[in-house]
Amino acid sequence: MNKSELIDAIAADAGITKAAAKLALESFLGNVGETLKKGGKISLVGFGSWSVSARAARDGRNPQTGKTIQIAAKNVVKFKAGAELEGAVN
Repeated sequence: MNKSELIDAIAADAGITKAAAKLALESFLGNVGETLKKGGKISLVGFGSWSVSARAARDGRNPQTGKTIQIAAKNVVKFKAGAELEGAVN
């Protein structure tokens, strides 16, 4: 499912226009992004939670040349599925 298919499904399920569904989805995604950017955590009980984790700098290897390279430290987003979501796919 891509973004436009998700918007169509939200509009159909909620009985709202596609424009309203698109606005709601974009608001949700924007708020999730801003919260994570500030270092916060988002939890939707039953669905899952998003958090930001720091990944330390490390040595890597260029697979083409075999030469050692330095990989910079960065923040990564992690998602942990909730019990209801895991149960729905198993």
